[in-house]
Amino acid sequence: MFVVECKVKPKPQQIQAIDEAIQTSQFVRNKVLRYWMDNRGVGKTELFRYNTRLRKEYKFVDDLNSHACQTAVERVLRAINKFFDNCKKKIPGKKGYPRFKKNTRSVEYKVSGWKLSENRKHITFTDKKNIGKLKLIGTKDLNYYQIEQIKRVRIIRRADGYYVQFSIQLDPRDTVEPLIPSQKAVGVDVGLKYFYADSQGNIEPIPQFYRKAERQLNRANRKKSKKFRKGHKQSRNYHKARCRYARKHLRVSRQREEFAKRKALRLIQSNDLIAYEDLNVKGMVKNRHLALSISDVGWSLFRGWLEYFGMKYRKVTVAVPSHNTSQNCSNCGQKVQKSLSTRTHVCSCGCILDRDVNAALNILQKGLSTVGHTGSKAFESEILSTLATANGGEDPSTLIGVILSEQASSVNQESPRMRGWGVSIIYSDNPPGDNNDQ
Repeated sequence: MFVVECKVKPKPQQIQAIDEAIQTSQFVRNKVLRYWMDNRGVGKTELFRYNTRLRKEYKFVDDLNSHACQTAVERVLRAINKFFDNCKKKIPGKKGYPRFKKNTRSVEYKVSGWKLSENRKHITFTDKKNIGKLKLIGTKDLNYYQIEQIKRVRIIRRADGYYVQFSIQLDPRDTVEPLIPSQKAVGVDVGLKYFYADSQGNIEPIPQFYRKAERQLNRANRKKSKKFRKGHKQSRNYHKARCRYARKHLRVSRQREEFAKRKALRLIQSNDLIAYEDLNVKGMVKNRHLALSISDVGWSLFRGWLEYFGMKYRKVTVAVPSHNTSQNCSNCGQKVQKSLSTRTHVCSCGCILDRDVNAALNILQKGLSTVGHTGSKAFESEILSTLATANGGEDPSTLIGVILSEQASSVNQESPRMRGWGVSIIYSDNPPGDNNDQ
Protein backbone atom coordinates (compact mmCIF):
# COMPACT_ATOMS: atom_id res chain seq x y z
CA MET A 1 0.00 0.00 0.00
CA PHE A 2 1.06 3.57 -0.76
CA VAL A 3 -0.30 6.29 1.56
CA VAL A 4 -1.03 9.86 0.45
CA GLU A 5 -1.92 12.38 3.16
CA CYS A 6 -3.64 15.75 2.73
CA LYS A 7 -4.57 18.35 5.31
CA VAL A 8 -8.16 19.61 5.57
CA LYS A 9 -9.67 22.60 7.34
CA PRO A 10 -13.25 21.70 8.26
CA LYS A 11 -15.81 24.17 9.50
CA PRO A 12 -17.03 24.01 13.13
CA GLN A 13 -20.11 21.93 12.26
CA GLN A 14 -17.92 19.61 10.19
CA ILE A 15 -15.48 19.24 13.09
CA GLN A 16 -18.39 18.19 15.29
CA ALA A 17 -19.51 15.65 12.69
CA ILE A 18 -15.97 14.22 12.30
CA ASP A 19 -15.57 13.89 16.06
CA GLU A 20 -18.93 12.12 16.27
CA ALA A 21 -17.85 9.69 13.53
CA ILE A 22 -14.60 8.96 15.40
CA GLN A 23 -16.49 8.41 18.67
CA THR A 24 -18.93 6.06 16.92
CA SER A 25 -16.07 4.02 15.50
CA GLN A 26 -14.57 3.81 19.00
CA PHE A 27 -17.95 2.78 20.43
CA VAL A 28 -18.28 -0.07 17.92
CA ARG A 29 -14.74 -1.25 18.63
CA ASN A 30 -15.23 -1.31 22.39
CA LYS A 31 -18.64 -3.02 22.18
CA VAL A 32 -17.27 -5.73 19.88
CA LEU A 33 -14.28 -6.24 22.19
CA ARG A 34 -16.60 -6.59 25.20
CA TYR A 35 -18.68 -9.13 23.27
CA TRP A 36 -15.52 -11.16 22.57
CA MET A 37 -14.49 -11.03 26.24
CA ASP A 38 -17.90 -12.20 27.42
CA ASN A 39 -18.17 -14.96 24.80
CA ARG A 40 -14.79 -16.64 24.58
CA GLY A 41 -14.36 -18.75 21.49
CA VAL A 42 -16.41 -16.58 19.13
CA GLY A 43 -14.78 -16.09 15.74
CA LYS A 44 -14.64 -13.52 13.00
CA THR A 45 -18.14 -14.27 11.67
CA GLU A 46 -19.81 -13.82 15.06
CA LEU A 47 -18.07 -10.48 15.62
CA PHE A 48 -19.27 -9.10 12.29
CA ARG A 49 -22.78 -10.34 13.02
CA TYR A 50 -22.70 -8.55 16.36
CA ASN A 51 -21.67 -5.39 14.50
CA THR A 52 -24.82 -5.75 12.37
CA ARG A 53 -26.90 -6.03 15.57
CA LEU A 54 -25.34 -2.83 16.86
CA ARG A 55 -26.34 -1.00 13.68
CA LYS A 56 -29.94 -2.10 14.16
CA GLU A 57 -29.97 -1.26 17.87
CA TYR A 58 -28.31 2.20 17.82
CA LYS A 59 -29.31 4.94 15.42
CA PHE A 60 -25.98 6.83 15.65
CA VAL A 61 -24.12 3.62 14.68
CA ASP A 62 -26.40 3.14 11.69
CA ASP A 63 -25.64 6.71 10.59
CA LEU A 64 -21.97 5.80 10.17
CA ASN A 65 -21.03 4.09 6.93
CA SER A 66 -21.23 0.29 7.19
CA HIS A 67 -17.66 -0.14 5.93
CA ALA A 68 -16.39 2.24 8.60
CA CYS A 69 -18.07 0.05 11.23
CA GLN A 70 -16.45 -3.01 9.66
CA THR A 71 -12.99 -1.44 9.93
CA ALA A 72 -13.64 -0.94 13.66
CA VAL A 73 -14.30 -4.69 13.93
CA GLU A 74 -11.14 -5.40 11.94
CA ARG A 75 -9.14 -3.40 14.47
CA VAL A 76 -10.42 -5.67 17.22
CA LEU A 77 -9.51 -8.75 15.18
CA ARG A 78 -5.97 -7.47 14.63
CA ALA A 79 -5.54 -6.89 18.38
CA ILE A 80 -6.88 -10.37 19.18
CA ASN A 81 -4.69 -12.10 16.59
CA LYS A 82 -1.61 -10.22 17.78
CA PHE A 83 -2.31 -11.28 21.36
CA PHE A 84 -2.61 -14.97 20.40
CA ASP A 85 0.50 -14.78 18.20
CA ASN A 86 2.50 -13.37 21.11
CA CYS A 87 1.23 -16.19 23.31
CA LYS A 88 2.22 -18.83 20.75
CA LYS A 89 5.68 -17.30 20.35
CA LYS A 90 6.01 -17.22 24.17
CA ILE A 91 7.21 -13.63 24.18
CA PRO A 92 8.42 -12.74 27.69
CA GLY A 93 6.43 -10.21 29.68
CA LYS A 94 2.98 -8.94 28.82
CA LYS A 95 1.43 -10.42 25.70
CA GLY A 96 -0.65 -7.41 24.66
CA TYR A 97 -4.11 -8.41 25.80
CA PRO A 98 -6.69 -6.31 23.86
CA ARG A 99 -7.73 -3.20 25.74
CA PHE A 100 -10.55 -0.70 25.45
CA LYS A 101 -9.89 2.60 23.71
CA LYS A 102 -10.88 5.97 25.08
CA ASN A 103 -8.89 8.41 22.92
CA THR A 104 -9.37 7.14 19.37
CA ARG A 105 -8.24 9.74 16.83
CA SER A 106 -9.30 8.30 13.48
CA VAL A 107 -12.15 6.80 11.53
CA GLU A 108 -11.51 4.67 8.47
CA TYR A 109 -13.70 4.15 5.39
CA LYS A 110 -13.29 1.54 2.69
CA VAL A 111 -14.45 1.96 -0.91
CA SER A 112 -17.80 3.55 -0.01
CA GLY A 113 -18.96 6.47 2.10
CA TRP A 114 -16.83 9.02 0.25
CA LYS A 115 -16.52 10.56 -3.20
CA LEU A 116 -13.75 12.57 -4.85
CA SER A 117 -14.47 15.58 -7.05
CA GLU A 118 -13.57 15.56 -10.75
CA ASN A 119 -10.38 17.57 -10.20
CA ARG A 120 -9.48 15.43 -7.15
CA LYS A 121 -9.14 18.55 -4.98
CA HIS A 122 -12.19 17.92 -2.79
CA ILE A 123 -13.65 14.90 -1.02
CA THR A 124 -17.26 14.47 0.09
CA PHE A 125 -18.31 12.01 2.78
CA THR A 126 -21.75 10.69 1.88
CA ASP A 127 -22.87 8.85 5.03
CA LYS A 128 -25.44 10.21 7.50
CA LYS A 129 -22.87 11.81 9.80
CA ASN A 130 -23.10 14.93 7.59
CA ILE A 131 -19.38 15.61 7.36
CA GLY A 132 -19.91 16.96 3.87
CA LYS A 133 -17.36 18.39 1.45
CA LEU A 134 -13.73 19.01 2.48
CA LYS A 135 -10.98 20.71 0.51
CA LEU A 136 -7.74 18.72 0.24
CA ILE A 137 -4.70 20.90 0.99
CA GLY A 138 -1.24 19.79 -0.09
CA THR A 139 1.04 19.20 -3.04
CA LYS A 140 0.05 15.58 -3.64
CA ASP A 141 -1.89 15.12 -6.88
CA LEU A 142 -4.45 12.31 -6.73
CA ASN A 143 -4.97 12.48 -10.50
CA TYR A 144 -2.02 10.11 -10.91
CA TYR A 145 -4.06 7.27 -9.39
CA GLN A 146 -7.24 5.52 -10.41
CA ILE A 147 -10.26 5.58 -8.12
CA GLU A 148 -10.17 1.77 -8.09
CA GLN A 149 -6.67 1.90 -6.57
CA ILE A 150 -7.86 3.79 -3.46
CA LYS A 151 -8.79 1.04 -1.00
CA ARG A 152 -9.04 2.99 2.27
CA VAL A 153 -9.76 6.60 3.28
CA ARG A 154 -8.95 7.62 6.84
CA ILE A 155 -9.76 10.86 8.71
CA ILE A 156 -7.17 11.57 11.41
CA ARG A 157 -7.36 14.13 14.22
CA ARG A 158 -4.01 15.51 15.36
CA ALA A 159 -2.98 18.31 17.66
CA ASP A 160 -2.64 20.77 14.77
CA GLY A 161 -5.81 19.87 12.88
CA TYR A 162 -7.41 17.19 10.71
CA TYR A 163 -5.91 15.12 7.91
CA VAL A 164 -7.26 12.73 5.27
CA GLN A 165 -5.17 9.72 4.28
CA PHE A 166 -5.62 7.68 1.11
CA SER A 167 -4.32 4.09 1.09
CA ILE A 168 -3.53 3.33 -2.55
CA GLN A 169 -2.93 -0.17 -3.85
CA LEU A 170 0.42 0.50 -5.45
CA ASP A 171 3.91 -0.85 -5.04
CA PRO A 172 6.17 2.05 -3.92
CA ARG A 173 8.90 0.62 -6.18
CA ASP A 174 6.76 1.51 -9.20
CA THR A 175 6.76 5.21 -8.28
CA VAL A 176 10.53 5.78 -8.62
CA GLU A 177 13.15 5.19 -11.26
CA PRO A 178 15.80 2.54 -10.49
CA LEU A 179 19.00 4.05 -9.12
CA ILE A 180 22.37 3.58 -10.79
CA PRO A 181 24.29 0.98 -8.75
CA SER A 182 27.08 2.58 -6.74
CA GLN A 183 28.90 -0.73 -6.03
CA LYS A 184 29.40 0.40 -2.44
CA ALA A 185 28.48 -1.13 0.89
CA VAL A 186 28.40 0.54 4.29
CA GLY A 187 28.04 -0.49 7.91
CA VAL A 188 26.16 1.84 10.22
CA ASP A 189 26.60 2.05 13.99
CA VAL A 190 24.04 4.18 15.84
CA GLY A 191 24.81 5.70 19.21
CA LEU A 192 24.12 8.44 21.73
CA LYS A 193 27.26 10.49 21.09
CA TYR A 194 26.70 10.52 17.30
CA PHE A 195 23.49 9.77 15.48
CA TYR A 196 25.47 7.26 13.46
CA ALA A 197 29.00 6.52 12.34
CA ASP A 198 29.58 4.49 9.18
CA SER A 199 32.39 2.25 8.01
CA GLN A 200 33.55 4.90 5.52
CA GLY A 201 34.54 7.24 8.36
CA ASN A 202 31.53 9.58 8.10
CA ILE A 203 29.90 10.78 11.31
CA GLU A 204 26.46 12.33 11.67
CA PRO A 205 25.98 14.58 14.73
CA ILE A 206 23.07 13.77 17.01
CA PRO A 207 20.23 16.35 16.69
CA GLN A 208 18.62 15.99 20.17
CA PHE A 209 15.32 17.60 19.16
CA TYR A 210 13.60 16.81 22.46
CA ARG A 211 16.51 17.99 24.59
CA LYS A 212 16.54 21.33 22.77
CA ALA A 213 12.78 21.78 23.17
CA GLU A 214 12.58 20.37 26.70
CA ARG A 215 12.53 23.76 28.38
CA GLN A 216 9.60 24.98 26.27
CA LEU A 217 7.77 21.68 26.73
CA ASN A 218 8.11 21.84 30.52
CA ARG A 219 6.87 25.43 30.57
CA ALA A 220 3.84 24.54 28.44
CA ASN A 221 3.13 21.54 30.67
CA ARG A 222 3.20 23.69 33.80
CA LYS A 223 0.75 26.16 32.24
CA LYS A 224 -1.54 23.27 31.35
CA SER A 225 -1.36 21.82 34.86
CA LYS A 226 -2.23 25.16 36.48
CA LYS A 227 -5.54 25.25 34.57
CA PHE A 228 -6.53 21.68 35.50
CA ARG A 229 -9.45 21.45 37.93
CA LYS A 230 -9.69 18.08 39.65
CA GLY A 231 -13.23 16.76 39.97
CA HIS A 232 -14.69 19.49 37.75
CA LYS A 233 -15.39 19.94 34.07
CA GLN A 234 -12.30 21.38 32.44
CA SER A 235 -12.46 24.93 31.13
CA ARG A 236 -11.77 26.13 27.60
CA ASN A 237 -8.48 27.64 28.77
CA TYR A 238 -7.34 24.21 29.92
CA HIS A 239 -8.12 22.65 26.54
CA LYS A 240 -6.30 25.50 24.77
CA ALA A 241 -3.22 24.95 26.96
CA ARG A 242 -3.45 21.20 26.36
CA CYS A 243 -3.54 21.73 22.59
CA ARG A 244 -0.54 24.10 22.72
CA TYR A 245 1.39 21.49 24.69
CA ALA A 246 0.41 18.74 22.25
CA ARG A 247 1.43 20.83 19.22
CA LYS A 248 4.91 21.31 20.66
CA HIS A 249 5.30 17.57 21.12
CA LEU A 250 4.00 17.00 17.59
CA ARG A 251 6.59 19.40 16.20
CA VAL A 252 9.41 17.53 17.96
CA SER A 253 8.19 14.16 16.66
CA ARG A 254 7.97 15.51 13.11
CA GLN A 255 11.48 16.95 13.32
CA ARG A 256 12.80 13.59 14.50
CA GLU A 257 10.99 11.70 11.74
CA GLU A 258 12.07 14.04 8.95
CA PHE A 259 15.68 13.87 10.13
CA ALA A 260 15.64 10.06 10.23
CA LYS A 261 13.95 9.93 6.83
CA ARG A 262 16.49 12.27 5.22
CA LYS A 263 19.54 10.44 6.60
CA ALA A 264 18.13 7.01 5.69
CA LEU A 265 17.40 8.13 2.14
CA ARG A 266 20.93 9.49 1.71
CA LEU A 267 22.44 6.18 2.81
CA ILE A 268 20.18 4.17 0.51
CA GLN A 269 20.88 6.35 -2.53
CA SER A 270 24.66 6.24 -2.13
CA ASN A 271 25.13 2.53 -1.28
CA ASP A 272 23.96 -0.81 -2.61
CA LEU A 273 24.18 -2.64 0.72
CA ILE A 274 23.57 -1.15 4.18
CA ALA A 275 24.31 -3.20 7.29
CA TYR A 276 23.02 -2.06 10.67
CA GLU A 277 22.65 -3.43 14.18
CA ASP A 278 19.62 -5.49 15.17
CA LEU A 279 19.08 -3.63 18.45
CA ASN A 280 16.50 -4.53 21.09
CA VAL A 281 15.38 -0.94 21.63
CA LYS A 282 12.35 -2.02 23.67
CA GLY A 283 14.65 -3.63 26.20
CA MET A 284 17.22 -0.84 26.14
CA VAL A 285 14.72 1.87 27.11
CA LYS A 286 14.15 0.03 30.41
CA ASN A 287 17.39 1.64 31.58
CA ARG A 288 16.01 4.70 33.38
CA HIS A 289 19.28 6.59 32.98
CA LEU A 290 19.33 6.32 29.17
CA ALA A 291 15.63 5.89 28.31
CA LEU A 292 15.02 9.55 27.44
CA SER A 293 18.14 9.84 25.28
CA ILE A 294 17.39 6.60 23.44
CA SER A 295 13.81 7.65 22.78
CA ASP A 296 14.96 11.06 21.58
CA VAL A 297 17.45 9.73 19.04
CA GLY A 298 14.87 7.49 17.32
CA TRP A 299 16.82 4.34 16.41
CA SER A 300 13.73 2.29 15.54
CA LEU A 301 12.41 5.10 13.37
CA PHE A 302 15.70 5.31 11.50
CA ARG A 303 15.76 1.54 10.94
CA GLY A 304 12.17 1.57 9.70
CA TRP A 305 12.95 4.18 7.06
CA LEU A 306 16.12 2.35 6.05
CA GLU A 307 14.13 -0.82 5.40
CA TYR A 308 11.37 1.08 3.58
CA PHE A 309 13.70 2.99 1.26
CA GLY A 310 15.74 -0.18 0.72
CA MET A 311 12.61 -1.94 -0.51
CA LYS A 312 11.51 1.08 -2.55
CA TYR A 313 14.83 1.61 -4.35
CA ARG A 314 15.70 -2.13 -4.50
CA LYS A 315 18.72 -1.83 -2.23
CA VAL A 316 19.89 -4.44 0.29
CA THR A 317 19.39 -3.79 4.02
CA VAL A 318 20.93 -6.30 6.41
CA ALA A 319 20.26 -6.44 10.17
CA VAL A 320 23.16 -8.12 11.99
CA PRO A 321 23.58 -9.12 15.68
CA SER A 322 25.14 -6.38 17.78
CA HIS A 323 27.19 -8.69 20.03
CA ASN A 324 30.71 -7.33 20.60
CA THR A 325 30.70 -5.03 17.57
CA SER A 326 32.23 -2.31 19.76
CA GLN A 327 34.59 -4.63 21.63
CA ASN A 328 36.13 -6.63 18.78
CA CYS A 329 38.93 -5.19 16.67
CA SER A 330 37.88 -4.67 13.07
CA ASN A 331 41.46 -5.35 11.94
CA CYS A 332 42.49 -8.56 13.72
CA GLY A 333 39.28 -9.67 15.44
CA GLN A 334 40.80 -9.59 18.92
CA LYS A 335 38.44 -8.66 21.75
CA VAL A 336 39.45 -5.38 23.42
CA GLN A 337 37.33 -4.69 26.51
CA LYS A 338 36.36 -1.04 26.93
CA SER A 339 33.77 0.90 28.93
CA LEU A 340 31.22 3.28 27.46
CA SER A 341 33.40 6.24 28.45
CA THR A 342 36.28 4.94 26.27
CA ARG A 343 35.68 6.49 22.86
CA THR A 344 38.85 5.37 21.05
CA HIS A 345 39.59 1.78 20.08
CA VAL A 346 43.25 0.87 20.58
CA CYS A 347 44.35 -2.69 19.76
CA SER A 348 47.66 -4.45 20.25
CA CYS A 349 47.83 -5.05 16.49
CA GLY A 350 48.34 -1.32 15.99
CA CYS A 351 44.78 -0.45 14.92
CA ILE A 352 43.63 2.89 16.36
CA LEU A 353 40.07 3.89 15.56
CA ASP A 354 37.16 5.85 16.84
CA ARG A 355 35.00 3.42 18.81
CA ASP A 356 31.92 3.91 16.65
CA VAL A 357 33.81 3.63 13.35
CA ASN A 358 35.37 0.39 14.56
CA ALA A 359 31.90 -0.92 15.37
CA ALA A 360 30.62 0.16 11.93
CA LEU A 361 33.43 -1.80 10.25
CA ASN A 362 32.52 -4.89 12.28
CA ILE A 363 28.87 -4.45 11.35
CA LEU A 364 29.78 -4.21 7.66
CA GLN A 365 31.88 -7.36 7.88
CA LYS A 366 29.02 -9.24 9.54
CA GLY A 367 26.59 -7.95 6.93
CA LEU A 368 28.77 -9.07 4.03
CA SER A 369 29.51 -12.45 5.58
CA THR A 370 25.84 -13.19 6.31
CA VAL A 371 24.18 -11.90 3.13
CA GLY A 372 20.66 -13.29 3.11
CA HIS A 373 19.81 -12.60 6.77
CA THR A 374 18.05 -9.35 6.08
CA GLY A 375 15.65 -6.91 7.67
CA SER A 376 11.92 -7.48 7.72
CA LYS A 377 11.28 -5.84 4.35
CA ALA A 378 13.80 -7.59 2.10
CA PHE A 379 14.23 -11.10 0.88
CA GLU A 380 17.23 -13.28 0.09
CA SER A 381 16.47 -13.48 -3.63
CA GLU A 382 16.29 -9.70 -3.86
CA ILE A 383 19.67 -9.40 -2.16
CA LEU A 384 21.42 -11.65 -4.66
CA SER A 385 19.72 -10.01 -7.64
CA THR A 386 20.56 -6.52 -6.36
CA LEU A 387 24.21 -7.42 -5.81
CA ALA A 388 24.36 -9.00 -9.26
CA THR A 389 22.87 -5.85 -10.81
CA ALA A 390 25.39 -3.68 -9.00
CA ASN A 391 28.19 -5.90 -10.27
CA GLY A 392 27.15 -5.79 -13.90
CA GLY A 393 25.36 -9.14 -13.85
CA GLU A 394 28.33 -11.08 -12.49
CA ASP A 395 28.54 -13.33 -9.45
CA PRO A 396 27.58 -11.41 -6.26
CA SER A 397 30.65 -12.79 -4.52
CA THR A 398 32.78 -10.70 -6.86
CA LEU A 399 31.27 -7.49 -5.51
CA ILE A 400 31.70 -8.68 -1.93
CA GLY A 401 35.35 -9.34 -2.56
CA VAL A 402 35.84 -5.91 -4.09
CA ILE A 403 34.15 -4.20 -1.14
CA LEU A 404 36.21 -6.10 1.39
CA SER A 405 39.44 -5.38 -0.43
CA GLU A 406 38.63 -1.66 -0.52
CA GLN A 407 38.18 -1.67 3.26
CA ALA A 408 41.81 -2.74 3.70
CA SER A 409 44.68 -0.40 2.82
CA SER A 410 48.43 -0.62 3.23
CA VAL A 411 50.04 -0.95 6.67
CA ASN A 412 50.40 2.26 8.70
CA GLN A 413 48.43 4.29 6.15
CA GLU A 414 46.33 7.05 7.64
CA SER A 415 42.80 7.42 6.34
CA PRO A 416 42.12 10.88 4.86
CA ARG A 417 38.62 10.79 6.38
CA MET A 418 40.11 10.61 9.88
CA ARG A 419 42.76 13.32 9.69
CA GLY A 420 40.52 15.90 11.26
CA TRP A 421 39.75 13.65 14.23
CA GLY A 422 43.23 13.51 15.80
CA VAL A 423 43.39 9.70 15.47
CA SER A 424 44.65 7.44 12.72
CA ILE A 425 43.28 4.29 11.18
CA ILE A 426 45.74 1.47 10.62
CA TYR A 427 44.71 -1.60 8.61
CA SER A 428 46.53 -4.79 7.78
CA ASP A 429 46.89 -6.14 4.27
CA ASN A 430 44.18 -8.74 4.94
CA PRO A 431 40.48 -7.91 5.37
CA PRO A 432 38.89 -8.49 8.78
CA GLY A 433 38.19 -12.14 9.48
CA ASP A 434 34.99 -13.89 10.49
CA ASN A 435 36.11 -14.28 14.10
CA ASN A 436 34.07 -11.22 15.13
CA ASP A 437 30.98 -13.30 15.77
CA GLN A 438 30.48 -14.67 19.24
